[in-house]
Amino acid sequence: MRFSPASCDDRAAMLHAVGADSIDDLFAPIPAAVRLGRPLDLPDGLGELEVVRTLKGLASRNTPASDLVCLAGAGCYDHYVPSVVDHVLRRPEFFTAYTPYQPEVSQGTLQNIYEFQSMICELTGMDVANASMYDGATAFVEAALMAARVTKRSRVVVAGTAHPEWRVVLDTYAASGNITVVTTPVNEGVAHPAVVASMLDSETAAVLVANPNFLGHLEDLAALGRAAHAVGALFVVSVNPALSGVLEPPSTFGADIVVGEGQPLGNAMSFGGPGLGLFASKQEYLRQLPGRVVGRTVDVDGRGAFVLTMQTREQHIRREKATSNICSNHALNALAAAVYLSAVGSEGLAEVGKSSIAKAHYLRDALIATGEFSAVWSAPFAHEFALRYSGDLQAMQAAMLERGYLAGVDLGAVDPGLDGLVLFAVTEKRTRAELDSFVGEVVSL
Repeated sequence: MRFSPASCDDRAAMLHAVGADSIDDLFAPIPAAVRLGRPLDLPDGLGELEVVRTLKGLASRNTPASDLVCLAGAGCYDHYVPSVVDHVLRRPEFFTAYTPYQPEVSQGTLQNIYEFQSMICELTGMDVANASMYDGATAFVEAALMAARVTKRSRVVVAGTAHPEWRVVLDTYAASGNITVVTTPVNEGVAHPAVVASMLDSETAAVLVANPNFLGHLEDLAALGRAAHAVGALFVVSVNPALSGVLEPPSTFGADIVVGEGQPLGNAMSFGGPGLGLFASKQEYLRQLPGRVVGRTVDVDGRGAFVLTMQTREQHIRREKATSNICSNHALNALAAAVYLSAVGSEGLAEVGKSSIAKAHYLRDALIATGEFSAVWSAPFAHEFALRYSGDLQAMQAAMLERGYLAGVDLGAVDPGLDGLVLFAVTEKRTRAELDSFVGEVVSL
């Protein structure tokens, strides 16, 4: 949108309307001591051509992951995004749409949200899903708060293998005094069910785990779910939706709430955001769901229609009745996820998962075979894994970046106890030639 400044006549008309003869008269009530007293220190204005040239110059200083052989993940993944996704997103009726308060003029937006919710239910095996949330971290936290409301308890136990940034967000919310957070230790790269069970009691509202977890490993969801339900707690599972085509849905293991980061579904990495939070649960907890839910109904003429069925946000109801203080959702990102899932279909999503997992196992074996990397844990993993590097990890990553490779995530920067470990992620985009070349380049350092 171009900036259209007010003309001199416009300013004169506005001053006359408020009874001021000049700008100085308008600001006269403001003490001179707090006024700037000089022009703003800004450069001269530029024409559109010059602005575009300047911004492109600034942007060129960045190196997007799409221009590299990306082997980094840790919550944000380099999956292929079909071109149809961007074409649909850029339609003005979707790209510029706001909250669909008036269903009679928002049927397109409401329908795409409804279809998105239906797809998330299919992926997770749950009964209901909301219209998305800010990101995976806020969905994770809202699941803990929802469990506390449902069980009328205030203690949650979170696996130490869950995403560390998500756990920080949970701790931040907990600081308000609404809930108490207990974090489990990490045993061989997973949350050991027996250890988790020993930390639960009759005051536990929920057990929160991620599968795959932050280190890429697969948790024993069946055992963890039984432990949670044995004390009357809800079982909350965070998933990576890109692997939903090959992994059993959390509902199979008794999950009560399923959350996740939806970025892998048709959303570019975009330097880390924005993403979208996935949130689904059993039908019985519908009225405790945060955010909003689009439903299908019929109009006065009996024709199918879509409406905001559940609106438990602060914007819609009294604050004390709201289930969440999150007042929006990432609808455009959710639309991207829906278009992506529609484009790839169930078979395509399964192929994405199978390809990513197979290539990750291939790379792990190849790196270990070099003698420069060693295994840390033996737990089963999906498309992400951690290895210990024998040399200077930061120097290796810097050198590989110069050669066009984003060589994983330094786990020591996340947790000092993981110093020397690097977390690799492999998606369907990586070719065998790229993986072999990466291994060869690392060995040559």
